[in-house]
Amino acid sequence: MAVAEAEVRPSAMEELLKSRPKLFLKAGDIIDGAVLQKRGTNLYLDLKDRGMGVVFGKEFQNAKDIIKKLKVGDSISCKVAEVENEDGLVELSIKEASSDVLWKEALALRESQDILDLKVVDSNKGGLVLEWKGTRGFLPASQLKSSHYPKVEGGDKDKISDELKKLVGQTISVIILDANPKEEKLIFSEKDAGSEEIKQIIEKYKVGDTVEGEITGVVEFGVFIKIEEGLEGLAHISELDWGLVENPNDLFKVGEKQKAKIIAIEGSKVSLSVKALKPDPWVVNKDKHKKGDIVEGKVLRINKFGALVLLDSGIYGLSHISEFENEKKMRDTIKIGESYLFQIAVLNSEERKLSLSFLGKDGSPAEAKAKEGQPKKSEEKKDEKKEEEK
Repeated sequence: MAVAEAEVRPSAMEELLKSRPKLFLKAGDIIDGAVLQKRGTNLYLDLKDRGMGVVFGKEFQNAKDIIKKLKVGDSISCKVAEVENEDGLVELSIKEASSDVLWKEALALRESQDILDLKVVDSNKGGLVLEWKGTRGFLPASQLKSSHYPKVEGGDKDKISDELKKLVGQTISVIILDANPKEEKLIFSEKDAGSEEIKQIIEKYKVGDTVEGEITGVVEFGVFIKIEEGLEGLAHISELDWGLVENPNDLFKVGEKQKAKIIAIEGSKVSLSVKALKPDPWVVNKDKHKKGDIVEGKVLRINKFGALVLLDSGIYGLSHISEFENEKKMRDTIKIGESYLFQIAVLNSEERKLSLSFLGKDGSPAEAKAKEGQPKKSEEKKDEKKEEEK
């Protein structure tokens, strides 16, 4: 009888659960606990209706900088490492909880785009290093607002690095552009973290406005133009001219006055177009050329796809690699900066598409007509291969 009673008698843990119901926990949960006691390398926490927790061993060492500042009664967030150990305690991690809470906040800030005022702690050739709540993140140079961007002619990386170093120690306003908890990576942007003053200035302008300002910087990817005090815009290299621009320094100089059209306003970022104020050669010369015309064109660039060729009308198109059989033969046949005769094979002004057949230095209409209807050499090779397979 005594044995039977012992068998059905509730255990000490069951008694505790009855007197103090314990909510279900699982590993990975974030919970708050109040400091009860520090004993050696153990920290005991009151988890209220979830029982008692302990931070010990490696977890204690990992969080010792945090633990030494805690006093009895202080509340702290912890992550459940083990729901119940052999002593009936919930094993906890403070360091992991702090990291989880921090990244959860970072992800929330990425969504809200709230502005953070952070100190620049370091720099490199690619940008700036900022610190947020003890975690370092990166601000790429491309995400700097125009007033902070290193306007170095020629894009010399060493000079850019020197300019970026001047920002170390300063506090700048940024937003979180990206947050990756798994890789513990934070990316910041200064472009969309404009002050109220900047926003008020921008409100005076709208897309489509023509502005005139002073060129404050010429870089490899475009030109910075000061629209008014406190506001700069960027004309990307693709918006500088209807023709191909290899180096903006060839066309623009710092200090010159320049007109441009506002083509986009995103937050504190103003995008400009210089070419929008110039006649579009595809529109002006839409009736000047037609398919089959023999034209003279200047080779602007050579790559694995073919040769980019500029016509005197200001439009440019591609003479495909198949016109020369292969890249080596193409480079042996034509040179950048030289002019040659071509025949227009495809012309679509609306889609801005121009394809050219290569005729050479001494090409003629007769030669062009002789080429019409003939398969390209690459196609002939395919036909020969089919015959062999038969």
